[in-house]
Amino acid sequence: MKRYRNLSGNSGVAGFESGEGFIRVRFVDDGTYEYTDDTPGHLHVKNMQALAEAGLGLATYISRFVRERYARKLD
Repeated sequence: MKRYRNLSGNSGVAGFESGEGFIRVRFVDDGTYEYTDDTPGHLHVKNMQALAEAGLGLATYISRFVRERYARKLD
């Protein structure tokens, strides 16, 4: 899992890993969640992957547009 760069300095995201059709996001205080092309959908996964690589805006995007729509909680 890659460390999230957290350019804003106050993100709730600690790390992520992604591949074709999925992204897994580790939150500082709430475990790791997997998001897929099935849930919450391809467009959201692509947007989250781009934000994760940029190191800015991922937690905000999830809280604004994705919320509880994750494929599964991993831990």
